[in-house]
Amino acid sequence: MKTELILLRHGETEWNSLGLLQGHRDSPLSTEGLRQADALAARLSTLSFSALYSSDLGRALETARRISTRTGHEVHADARLRERGLGLLEGLTRDEARQRHPDIFGEYSTNAPDYVVPGGESVSQRLNHAVECLGEVGQRHPGERVVVVTHGGVLSSFFRHSLGIPPNTPRAFSVRNACWNQFDYQQGSFVLVTWGDLTHLRATSRDDP
Repeated sequence: MKTELILLRHGETEWNSLGLLQGHRDSPLSTEGLRQADALAARLSTLSFSALYSSDLGRALETARRISTRTGHEVHADARLRERGLGLLEGLTRDEARQRHPDIFGEYSTNAPDYVVPGGESVSQRLNHAVECLGEVGQRHPGERVVVVTHGGVLSSFFRHSLGIPPNTPRAFSVRNACWNQFDYQQGSFVLVTWGDLTHLRATSRDDP
């Protein structure tokens, strides 16, 4: 039996709004990010699902907890769902990273799957953790629907992995905050069903009271 995996990116953070590289460092959800998390929660409150998993980083947990408040599910945190660690690039804008660490940022920008940022990790290392975790979740919940809150980098790598796209292929798709993505897991494989759904955000606006 297949497992339906609803993979969500966390709501916008204050660092997202400033264009800072986050990695394992954290930043609270912005006002817009809280609205996005609540919009996800409202959508999920009308959908039956069996379990709620999340990265253990604060921005994902904050999003998951706002969902939990509406749906009543316990949040199961797992470090394997974390964003890729970016080491000494964390907390910098891309322009700052390019100016202060040109060689490192240049290597990072190629998306080479095995390049380890000093003090951080590679795309492959982080993807392997996520695939292992999501495979276990799929096996644990056959025939069920499960919600997972994770990060943009994880989703981007997982998208490529599932479709067989080389990891260093330039990204020609978006991974928006609070996006809704569905993959079906069956017999050890992941099949993309929905990507980048933002209909829950269009139901409200920044101007709503």
